[in-house]
Amino acid sequence: MTGKEILTQLTLEEKASLCSGANFWQLKSVERLGLTSIMVTDGPHGLRKQTGESDHLGVNKSISATCFPTASATASSWDRDLMREIGEAIGEECLKEDVAVVLGPGANIKRSPLCGRNFEYISEDPFLTGEIASALIQGVQSKGVGTSLKHYALNNQEHLRMVSDSVVDERAMREIYLAGFEMAVKQSQPYTVMCSYNRVNGVYTSENKRLLTDILRGEWGFDGLVVTDWGAANDRVEGVKAGLDLEMPSSGGYNDAAIVTAVNEGTLAVEVLDSVVLRVIELVLKTQDNKGKGYTYNQPAHHLLARKAAAESMVLLKNEDDVLPLSTEKKLAVIGKFAKQPRYQGAGSSKINPHKIDSSVEELEQLGIEFTYTEGYSLDRAEKPVDTKQNEAKPDDVKLDDAKIADTMIAEAVAAAKSADAAIIFAGLPDEYESEGFDRKTLSMPESHNRLIEAVAAANRNTVVVLQMGAPVDMPWKDAVKGIVLSYLGGEASGSAAIDVLYGKVNPSGHLAESFPFCLDDVPCAEYFAGDRMNEEYRESIFVGYRFFDKVKKEVLFPFGFGLSYTSFAFSNLVLSKNSLEKGDRLTVSVDVENTGKCAGAEVVQLYAGKEQETVYRADKELKGFEKVYLEAAEKKTVTISLNDRSFSYYNREAGDWAIEGGEYSILVGASSRDIAQRGTVKVKGDGKEQLLEKLKDSAPIYYNLPDAGRLSVPSAQFESVFGGAIPKAPSTGRPFSVNSTLGDVRKTLFGKRLYKMIVKQMMAMFPEGSGDTGGFRRMAEAMIDGMPLRALSMMSGGSLDPVRLQKILKLLNGFRKAK
Repeated sequence: MTGKEILTQLTLEEKASLCSGANFWQLKSVERLGLTSIMVTDGPHGLRKQTGESDHLGVNKSISATCFPTASATASSWDRDLMREIGEAIGEECLKEDVAVVLGPGANIKRSPLCGRNFEYISEDPFLTGEIASALIQGVQSKGVGTSLKHYALNNQEHLRMVSDSVVDERAMREIYLAGFEMAVKQSQPYTVMCSYNRVNGVYTSENKRLLTDILRGEWGFDGLVVTDWGAANDRVEGVKAGLDLEMPSSGGYNDAAIVTAVNEGTLAVEVLDSVVLRVIELVLKTQDNKGKGYTYNQPAHHLLARKAAAESMVLLKNEDDVLPLSTEKKLAVIGKFAKQPRYQGAGSSKINPHKIDSSVEELEQLGIEFTYTEGYSLDRAEKPVDTKQNEAKPDDVKLDDAKIADTMIAEAVAAAKSADAAIIFAGLPDEYESEGFDRKTLSMPESHNRLIEAVAAANRNTVVVLQMGAPVDMPWKDAVKGIVLSYLGGEASGSAAIDVLYGKVNPSGHLAESFPFCLDDVPCAEYFAGDRMNEEYRESIFVGYRFFDKVKKEVLFPFGFGLSYTSFAFSNLVLSKNSLEKGDRLTVSVDVENTGKCAGAEVVQLYAGKEQETVYRADKELKGFEKVYLEAAEKKTVTISLNDRSFSYYNREAGDWAIEGGEYSILVGASSRDIAQRGTVKVKGDGKEQLLEKLKDSAPIYYNLPDAGRLSVPSAQFESVFGGAIPKAPSTGRPFSVNSTLGDVRKTLFGKRLYKMIVKQMMAMFPEGSGDTGGFRRMAEAMIDGMPLRALSMMSGGSLDPVRLQKILKLLNGFRKAK
């Protein structure tokens, strides 16, 4: 039967039941009509299928699967073909495990380097985000397995993510935060899109009709299913009206009953419900035939693919005096616990249980290379991240003991470095520094890592640092070392892949998908990111990442698109197919790229378009195309990139549409946003709609003349002018409490304090003494509890905490006096 035929035979109760999951990971079935239950599982850089007790934190164990590099790493490859290959492999593993949909990729923009989940996200740039996400989706879905493009939309922080309101102007929303999703939807049609937890301009995304229906379906042509992030449903009936198809996980039947009641009472049209249910049915029909077919995959081949992906995604940030690649004849000092125990993925719902984990130390041993190894720092006794209320100060005697241990480890590392030809330090961010559930407070690595690097570099000038982390860090030791290799979180084979790069078996070709600022104050959203406010105001508007840094000519540690190689490349002969463009014309840009070095390698050809500021404030340049090209020594190739109307467009709030400002545009081609090798110009005919925005120059002048020093601070009145109205009022965090009050808010009352302690006790039972908590889950859980709304307690209870019981709890909370 077709989906529409099945729909006509469902009862109202059956229709409502299909609007939520059967349990944590499975959809409901209607066996009499041939609809079987399908399974969805976490991704996005591998398969996290839980077979025992389920959870959404990544705590309980999952089946073994290939752990590919995280998105922060693979985005640095700028390689669409590689992403499709990874997607195909993930799809094969889903087929073997009877998984219908894998939850990923994550397309949220890296607004701040402090977002705790940045390791799961692709870039600060929407064009690169859309291209990389599209390729991964195409690869997975080529196997008949669905993806879930997430987290739609504007979920750019972890702090208070379930209740915060992302307050953003229409232009920034369209050009920066939605554009990557738009590209992925139009180019790859993911089977599902996952709505985020947060509000957008006052409305939860789970019931935001403008986002879920008007834009996603109406403008972009999305024909799949919208599913909630786990526990993100607020008002389920309003969600159905808005176009939210599937609530996950199970609500224990309570929200299903609310849907039935709404239809019977006439507050929800059955036709609206039918459109939602039909999309659920069609997803099941599309994927259920894959079940039980006995698929297998080549596990060793997938591990080799993970190794290839890790190596090709690594970014060579510094290579003074050609310290790299290393010679096998040199005696090495290998330093840092990450060399033996690599940090290869992030903590949280994406945490994969890998088949095997390669370490750099083991790879060196297998190659027969002479080296000495010292730990350098402790992961078991590592200092905690600074400025977090979850971590209390240690007693003085414990601090002194830790300091003695650290000093001893550093002394051992220095001694090893002095007797070696070169020192390789593996350092970065331990699990407790970045995770789903909380944001970082600083750009700094642990003090023990920084002190170690400085001491070793002083003892051996030929010091190379291999960095393992999911987001940018500051590097006070940058000038003291000769080499820096950025591994990010490179997956299960990152240890062996690092050796491939260090010894030149693989010529590094990664380029940064995000800017590395010198300090937090340089970041344009620094004043407005993840504070204790319920409103998260995006006052920097479109000026995110390199769009800001390049506009104000601010120096950065490493610019967007940057990456070195063991060879060199030259760009020449830029040719534009036209000198002027009318609406609907396409512009073909070609450039020659030559490998001018002595070994084969790959270069990322980046094309930016820019226009001098006129009526519409804008970035100096924006990425509009790229190609990765592989060249033998002395080989030359011509790279061609096509541009269209959208390449020169901005979003005009007053017109409610994309528009083009007429005039001359620069076409810039190079190897990073700061390394432009070839320039051309093209005259583009505009539509004149910029005149609708002329008043902004007077009412919001800061956007036309951004300050180049200090924190970006945008006056409220100027942001409101760009926003188009008053900033939405943040909800109260005090009485009267509601289902959207957080546990952190209600614990200010006596009853709330007891409730909070009870939940913390239950959550911490997952981390018994002696468990080691190697994933940093304890800190993640503490932060998530603090920002969890009361309505989410139903998810934690498996649906046993029904709305009636929750209202009784609210009555008690609103009646109890304040806690001391």
